Amino acid sequence: PGVGIVPKIFPKQIIAQELSQERWIDIPEEVREVYRLWRPTPLYRAVGLEKALKTPAKIYYKYEGVSPPGSHKPNTAVAQAYYNMKEGAERMATETGAGQWGSALAFGCMMFGLACTVYMVKVSYQQKPYRRMMMEAYGADVYASPSEHTESGRKVLKDDPNNPGSLGIAISEAVEDALNDEKANYGIGSVFNHVLLHQTVIGLEAKEQMKAAGDYPDAIYGCIGGGSSFSGLFWPFYYDKVSGKAPKDVRIVATEATACPKVTRGEYTYDHGDTARITPLVPMHTIGHDFIPAPIHAGGLRYHGIAPTISQLVKEKRMETKAYNQVDVFDAAKLFIGAEGIIPAPEPAHAIKGVVDEALRCKETGEEKVILFLLCGHGYFDMQAYDEYFNGKLLPYEYPVEKVEESMRKLRKMYPWLDDVRRKFI
Repeated sequence: PGVGIVPKIFPKQIIAQELSQERWIDIPEEVREVYRLWRPTPLYRAVGLEKALKTPAKIYYKYEGVSPPGSHKPNTAVAQAYYNMKEGAERMATETGAGQWGSALAFGCMMFGLACTVYMVKVSYQQKPYRRMMMEAYGADVYASPSEHTESGRKVLKDDPNNPGSLGIAISEAVEDALNDEKANYGIGSVFNHVLLHQTVIGLEAKEQMKAAGDYPDAIYGCIGGGSSFSGLFWPFYYDKVSGKAPKDVRIVATEATACPKVTRGEYTYDHGDTARITPLVPMHTIGHDFIPAPIHAGGLRYHGIAPTISQLVKEKRMETKAYNQVDVFDAAKLFIGAEGIIPAPEPAHAIKGVVDEALRCKETGEEKVILFLLCGHGYFDMQAYDEYFNGKLLPYEYPVEKVEESMRKLRKMYPWLDDVRRKFI
């Protein structure tokens, strides 16, 4: 466990990208060939939403739902599958929450001739059967996590046979699987630097598209689970901001679920990325690696931690953060559907909620702000969630502060030296 597992489960090129200080890294031609199936993705002016809100603000959204698996995730899945194929891996193992990442890696592995094993959080496995079917259509083997296929999964089930699963548990299973098979590697869908790097194709395109539209954002909104989709959009704009190239002092606003409030209620400290503590300790905002989420429908946001780079921006107050409950989020999604016609996934609907609030403030003040947000995936496999919403079955769940505090106490007891290290280094 720890840093020593990294070279055993990742190809060398991925490790190099994780640690790279280079400003630019070339996209291999083989990866570009696959990207051409759906890239560049469209940037839309949300005229219908503007009219519905009667706001003077201009609203734009970058839509990643046009990819074959229906989200932003293939931007990194295709790249990871390519690098693993080039270095001789025959199979990739991974976790997935709502299923977007699992279906994306299954797609990427299919494109480069690799086998794929996906450990899908049990509650999502049950809520979203069509995501599982999509992964299987792409050739993947899919298991509900916690499962009987790994030691870490069996341990969880022994302690709690009805455990609904979490991304932390699924990560433990996938990493263990990869470690136990010398021909397999692990693929991760968020948090790590190389994943965020691959996603910046979103923001690079959006910059050129905004330029063609003759606008530049005053505020950029996105949802955060592990942080990869929002990183893909905002980092290229943020670089312009800190290098003095941006024509405006753009605000960066991250939105999350009140059911998993790592940046709004969590603690900035060192924690593991998985429940079984196989992965290294990393500095991030966290609500504890033992977090078991409520069965909200924004499965991609149900992760206990966040990318260290995003945590750093939050710590330095360079990024604003907002949390919303799922009822308010689906209210905003319904408004968006009526105005724009696209059914958003529950995850980016959190960003839509933030954008709606911002646009309504502009209505009150008369400001003609330009707002850009990322619609990172469609919700066509999330209709059960919408059905529960329309039938009044969704609850405005908020994760209790007491549970966060309890998890942090356990973490300090586990690592008594943690506070000293945190004070010195973060």
